[in-house]
Amino acid sequence: KTGYVQTRDKTWVKAFKSTYKRHGTLNLFAALNVATGEIKGQTTQTKTREDFRQFMASIIEDEPPQREIHVILDNYCTHKRNDDWLADLGRPVYFHYTPTSASWLNQIEIWFGILSRKTLKQASFSSTSDLKNAIEAFISRHNQQAQPFKWRRREVKGAQIKNTISNLRN
Repeated sequence: KTGYVQTRDKTWVKAFKSTYKRHGTLNLFAALNVATGEIKGQTTQTKTREDFRQFMASIIEDEPPQREIHVILDNYCTHKRNDDWLADLGRPVYFHYTPTSASWLNQIEIWFGILSRKTLKQASFSSTSDLKNAIEAFISRHNQQAQPFKWRRREVKGAQIKNTISNLRN
């Protein structure tokens, strides 16, 4: 089915109905071991606090009981208000939150970007099962050669600074 859309300059343009069909969505909980670069992930149909707690319990159970576990999280609502759950664990698990609008500090966000570019972008999945399989396959491939992310300071040359200043002026 087609229609027409009028643009800002009053030109009429033929519009086509999109043929894109979403076959469902999944939520992905993922944890990055910053020391090894290994990812643990779990897909869920929903993104509730209980889903989050179940995922965290699966991460925690793989660690020795005496080991302190520090989890860096963004400020998403399911990550908050878990103090009672943490207290009931009976082991040292601590949640730390990145400041609002500072997700770049959380290294799992780097990995989410890689997943998106290498597996999800421009992809088409005929079902949530296909999507889940693609995510799990990517995690498996990633973990085969997992390495920690390394922060580095980029060397900036004089010409780059000049171009940056010139761009800011324009």
